[in-house]
Amino acid sequence: MPSAAPVVAAGSAHAYDGANGRIRAVIDAVLPCVDGGRFAVKRVAGDKVQVTAHCFTDGHDVLRVVLVWWHEDAADDTRHEVPMTLRYNDEWVADFTPPIPGRYAYTVFAWTDSFASWHHELVRRVDADDIRLAARAGALEIMAAAERASGEDRAALAQWARTLDEEAMASRMDATALKALALDEERTAIAQRYPDRRLQTRFGANLPLIADRERARFSTWYELFPRSAGSREGIHGTFKDVQARLPVIAGMGFDVLYLPPIHPIGREQRKGKNNALVTEDGDVGSPWAIGAVEGGHKAILKDLGTAEDFRVLVAAAQALDLEIALDIAFQCAPDHPYVKEHPAWFKWRPDGSVQYAENPPKKYQDIYPFNFESEDWRALWLELKSVFDHWIGQGVHIFRVDNPHTKAFAFWEWCITEVKREHPGVIFLAEAFTRPKVMHRLAKLGFSQSYTYFTWRNNKEMLVAYFTELAQGPGREYFRPNPWPNTPDILHEQLQGGHEAMFKARLVLAATLAASYGMYGPAYELLEHLPRNAGSEEYLDSEKYQLRHWDWSPDAGLRPFITRINRIRHANTALQANRSLRFLPIDNEQLIAYAKQSDDGANVVVTVVNLDSHQTHSGWLELDPESIGVEPEQPFQMHDLLSDQRFVWQGSRHFVQLDPQRVPAHIMVVRRRLRSEQDFDYYQ
Repeated sequence: MPSAAPVVAAGSAHAYDGANGRIRAVIDAVLPCVDGGRFAVKRVAGDKVQVTAHCFTDGHDVLRVVLVWWHEDAADDTRHEVPMTLRYNDEWVADFTPPIPGRYAYTVFAWTDSFASWHHELVRRVDADDIRLAARAGALEIMAAAERASGEDRAALAQWARTLDEEAMASRMDATALKALALDEERTAIAQRYPDRRLQTRFGANLPLIADRERARFSTWYELFPRSAGSREGIHGTFKDVQARLPVIAGMGFDVLYLPPIHPIGREQRKGKNNALVTEDGDVGSPWAIGAVEGGHKAILKDLGTAEDFRVLVAAAQALDLEIALDIAFQCAPDHPYVKEHPAWFKWRPDGSVQYAENPPKKYQDIYPFNFESEDWRALWLELKSVFDHWIGQGVHIFRVDNPHTKAFAFWEWCITEVKREHPGVIFLAEAFTRPKVMHRLAKLGFSQSYTYFTWRNNKEMLVAYFTELAQGPGREYFRPNPWPNTPDILHEQLQGGHEAMFKARLVLAATLAASYGMYGPAYELLEHLPRNAGSEEYLDSEKYQLRHWDWSPDAGLRPFITRINRIRHANTALQANRSLRFLPIDNEQLIAYAKQSDDGANVVVTVVNLDSHQTHSGWLELDPESIGVEPEQPFQMHDLLSDQRFVWQGSRHFVQLDPQRVPAHIMVVRRRLRSEQDFDYYQ
């Protein structure tokens, strides 16, 4: 980028004197921008990033605006400059495409262009004397551009300036020919390459951008307890057993297999079945009570296998386009080695015991939280980051982080930044069922995805409001939702009836409202629905505290339905992003309808879900044909990818009816163009 001085940052406070007082371009805003540039915008490498700048100047001079972007590790001379185009209302647009995952920055420069202003005014002049005078003024602008140029361009511009000035003074050339000489397109293009940017304005901040790999935007998660993957009842599962389950999981269309903590489990204060405070012989404890005499966060529970077994599992999953995601829970069982080796990392009570975790009325006597206000906090931070480093070294590049909102925000900002600087492809999912502003802060700090309130958004009004906020609100620049219809901690009362239609409807909603979603299985597809007690969201006989044995037949329970849903997601790019989501009017509160479309508009998917798992519901849906690229009176086909039914629609009002006992939803792709009757399929 050419150097120019002085540069005034937009919005900065200063006294205007000397050259600064002559700066006239204003940059009012640059979008996208998160908290004035304090936090990074998030995109995916290979996708275009559209930037909008609000720029203007006084008077009628021509404004020039450029977008400048660069990778944070790039040298200054490799920065990229893109001219911005005036759209309307002083809004200038341009885009750039980050080629690889990593951290980038961008900003905007603007200046009044004296050459372009002269050129613009000359185009409108018709009086011969005005043209000659303007030509002489233009010769000065061109000569100034020549002084900024070099080589052949410098010589060409200097010659042009001399000729123009001589002809204007001598009056040998008539005004029309002189004007044509002054507006020569080829030489004008050369001059525009060397603008006078001494009085340019620079936007006041370098705006950061994180470019992730595609799986950060579009992913399909399946949670599995390895210890329950065994082939026989009561036998502790191993990594080799998990490896045997991979074809079924990959066959359902999942691309991330998330494993709860795989570390040694504490023996002190171990919880029994159904979270009992007293254990019995053989109780395996909670995987989240991490650490025992055998080791802590970098060790593996011996009942699961060896480090080599784990590496083999990671490689076997990759061969099926599955990635292993690990749970990182920064907390310790009472017998974790950290407790003895680093007592300063924990809070000690007056009676000499360590303060265990609590979320009243819940008590977690088997878990000790870290004290992030410890005097030894620097060593604590380094050790916790080394946990990520260790597992990255074992081939893991996706982490689900347990309760990140109970750890220091400053730690997450530092840790995630450092990890992603070294490994840009790492993805972090925040398991943070907490207050909205806290969840958004975690996303700003660097978490790639976040759990959501989807589990508790159960009627049409709630779903429309919440997902409109996620897709269209300011958080869309940095917050990527990952809704789950269930987790090992959450069995919502809607699922406690065990109705297959409700399980299907919630699955369709999660899988089509958001580009990423997940489920805890096999509990979900096998319709596990009994709570520990009335009013509880805890599973009865939860495998958080005991071994379970599951049916792993490929066609068991909802697996064929899940497979179809995930195939639809992978086949339709409209469902692989969130920004295009828009809800469609439909005159029945038990029916919810929405559309998503690909960036190029070629792929449009309309989803309708019956929220009542018991009754058939019908209604009239409104869909403007022009909004999906169809002429107002042109018939078009809606192909339901769930039932393979095809409906011909025309106009803007369309009748739909859904019987939940058959299938509670339509997922319809728009087929626009009628083909000849000789073709096998009438629509493409």
